[in-house]
Amino acid sequence: MGITRRNLLRGTAAGIAVAGTGFSTQLLAGQKTVKIGLNIPMTGDYAPWGLPGLYGCNIVANNINAAGGVEIGGETYMIEPVGYDHGYDTEKAITGYNTLRHDDAAMIMMLGGSTVGSIIGRAQRNKMLVSTLLPSDITPDTSNLVAPSESHPLYNCTGVDWLADNFPDAKSAVIVTTNDIEYGQQSAAVYQAAFEARGIEVLDTNFHGFDVTDFAPIVQGLLASKPDIFCMATDVYTTPLIEALYNQGYEGKIISCTLDLYDEVIAKTSKEFVEGIIFQFPDFDDPALQSDDILFPDPSGFWDTFQKDYPGQWSAVAWEYPANLVTWVSAAQAAGSIEPMDVLAAMKANPNPPHVFGTGKWWGKDLYGLDNCVVGRWPVVTMQNGRARIVEFRDVGAWLDKNLDILKRKMQDLGLRTV
Repeated sequence: MGITRRNLLRGTAAGIAVAGTGFSTQLLAGQKTVKIGLNIPMTGDYAPWGLPGLYGCNIVANNINAAGGVEIGGETYMIEPVGYDHGYDTEKAITGYNTLRHDDAAMIMMLGGSTVGSIIGRAQRNKMLVSTLLPSDITPDTSNLVAPSESHPLYNCTGVDWLADNFPDAKSAVIVTTNDIEYGQQSAAVYQAAFEARGIEVLDTNFHGFDVTDFAPIVQGLLASKPDIFCMATDVYTTPLIEALYNQGYEGKIISCTLDLYDEVIAKTSKEFVEGIIFQFPDFDDPALQSDDILFPDPSGFWDTFQKDYPGQWSAVAWEYPANLVTWVSAAQAAGSIEPMDVLAAMKANPNPPHVFGTGKWWGKDLYGLDNCVVGRWPVVTMQNGRARIVEFRDVGAWLDKNLDILKRKMQDLGLRTV
């Protein structure tokens, strides 16, 4: 029925939120339905990187269904997102995978990390298509695992490049992040590589645990070296870190991977203090996202519905799981099938795969062992008058072509896997 990535949500009804781990969309008895599983954290520390994505998928699915569904292989299907909360526990992730597979999910979306590692062997044996938000999950043996929407943390290079071009006097940096391999160390390696590539000296890197309750001593220790740049590398504790920077009178540049719930950050500091913070995730009512080269359906309408139905819940993943859902729909239409391996083949057959911020390319073999990650241009975002606003798009793939050797060295210095 001619649905495109740009018009998928237009002219349709608003989504309906249903509480719980499974979400009912606008379905009628007797209609054919395809289920898309989300095996994600909806409770615990990582809930902000899971639950908002399920909310977003519910909005997208409701709009598809209100428009009459999607035609795949001559049949019209309604879309039903089905969620399972694993709370970032590997045993629960295995249960979630088995539950969703036996519930006939056509694809299972996941956040990534150890939870993906716990199920990917099963997915390979079962011929199940799985998506992750962490390309570092990809190995030569995970052909069924794709990262079509988020290239974390590779895109962090774009923020550093923009900072170096626009603030050439900033010559030193410190980095703080969590001490886990999956998020913190991966992100720190990219930031270290990006800073080195631009001649910015990293004075100190602090890897802290998840049991920290007072970040003031950590910030005080990092600021003792008088850095020009304070970098938070995919740290889930950005709010208390920025609050500590504010209380200690920091006046340098601040760069971060994410700035989720930035209204809370402003409330604990000030709008003036957060002005100019550089990060990577825009609000979807951003004027720069309303052009035809943006391949997410009606970003502004999606944002408005999300803010109305789920106020205060927006995070970096609110649009990423929905983007994976939209990618699945496009590939299923191209394949004429909802079978997982047919959809995967259709995804990989496209040399210029659609990406939220424009077309990209399949990448990863030279770092992870398999070209199952989509890289393309990514936005650099700054805080402007209390809002997250895009200042420029930069090409992640071009940076990797130029600086892969530096990135590999930084990853290997931290004991991270490369090929």
